[in-house]
Amino acid sequence: MKLKNKIHSLSTLMMLVLLILSNLGIYFTFDRTQHKTEYSQLLGSAKELTVALSKMTDEEEAEIILRAYVPPNGALRIVGENGDDVLTVQSMEGLDKRFPVPKKDEDYTLVPYDGYEALSIVIPTIWPTGEVVQLEVTQVLTDLKANLRLLKMVMIGITLFAMIPIIISSITLGRIVTQPIEKLIQAMTDSRRSGTFQQIAVPEQGKDELAQMGQTFNELMVQLEQNYRKQEKFVSDASHELKTPITVIDSYARLLERRGMEKPELTGEALNAIRSETKRMKEMVEQMLDLARNNEPASYVFEDTDVRVVVEDAARMITSAYGRVIQIKGSDQLTLSTDGPHLKQLLIILLDNARKYSEGEIDVEMEERNEYLRIIIKDYGKGIPEKDIPFLFDRFYRVDEDRSRKTGGTGLGLAIANEIAIGLGTMLDIKSEEGKGTEVSVWLMKVNDSQ
Repeated sequence: MKLKNKIHSLSTLMMLVLLILSNLGIYFTFDRTQHKTEYSQLLGSAKELTVALSKMTDEEEAEIILRAYVPPNGALRIVGENGDDVLTVQSMEGLDKRFPVPKKDEDYTLVPYDGYEALSIVIPTIWPTGEVVQLEVTQVLTDLKANLRLLKMVMIGITLFAMIPIIISSITLGRIVTQPIEKLIQAMTDSRRSGTFQQIAVPEQGKDELAQMGQTFNELMVQLEQNYRKQEKFVSDASHELKTPITVIDSYARLLERRGMEKPELTGEALNAIRSETKRMKEMVEQMLDLARNNEPASYVFEDTDVRVVVEDAARMITSAYGRVIQIKGSDQLTLSTDGPHLKQLLIILLDNARKYSEGEIDVEMEERNEYLRIIIKDYGKGIPEKDIPFLFDRFYRVDEDRSRKTGGTGLGLAIANEIAIGLGTMLDIKSEEGKGTEVSVWLMKVNDSQ
């Protein structure tokens, strides 16, 4: 059964059950109230009769009084101390038989009589002879049955009439709930068949859960499409980048195959070229793996870290490997919550870039600015053209292809740095001027929200 039909059936059934229960409650409450009312009226009339009988001294006068007080569709009976009938007066045929007497904890008795209910009460009274007798008062509740029958018909009519708006509202409710879901299903089906990332129309002012579901779906589609485009571009760029070293290796391998034995000097050149391109491919593959690992949020562990120590470790590694002088200035000690190993990896990438594209000294400064700690890495190399700065974090983007090949760059370093910065919840800011150098700022929050 479809969700729409389930909502329709269950809501209609629930409202029908509520209506029936309400009607039953009203019906039985009315029935009980009417019995109480009839009992009260009958008891009041019986008490008046006992007062009148107590003043009588003649049995004939008492009989006249009884006939005056006999209820419509009812009977009066005087029962003596020995249980024999003294006198019976009835206004309806067939009421001369004895009815059950109410028990001590009962005010009255109800017994079936000719398709109706007969209500009986018993109270003691003084008969003109001075004997204490029981006055039994019985009334057939013909009007009550007619009223209950009318009430029943009215309730059935109201229930049937009320089912019309209930059914309409349940159908409308089912449509309201399932329409966005059907749109989602259709969009997902179309996306699967066409290979696209379709979105659904969502009311701009919608704030209920269904609107939020639609908005979340659209945001998911946008994110999936962006990731797909990035992946597609990454595969395309990686294929393009790997094609060059593979072509070089293949060319030199063929050259060795043809003339390697004839010219020994050619063998050395070919082996050097193959070794160089192999090394570049290895670095590129390792950086691709780094990109994949840095996209996993679970790989980041935040804890209190002395940033000065991390900066010094990163600088020491570059100095030891390449013999470059790196000056560190600023705060002697500053502890904040971050992922030390990833921060170190980020700084190594930035310092290595500064090393590759400059020849002089590299400066690292640390300064506190309100809720941020700013780490500035400065080099005094050729600088970067302003038009290239917005694309520096794109994968495989190179400012100068020839310069990158000479320095061994793959175009992935800053892309990896940017992914790490996102994982750390930091910001990277690059400023550069051609001929003067480049300045990269890492903004670390003292209270990190990324964790």
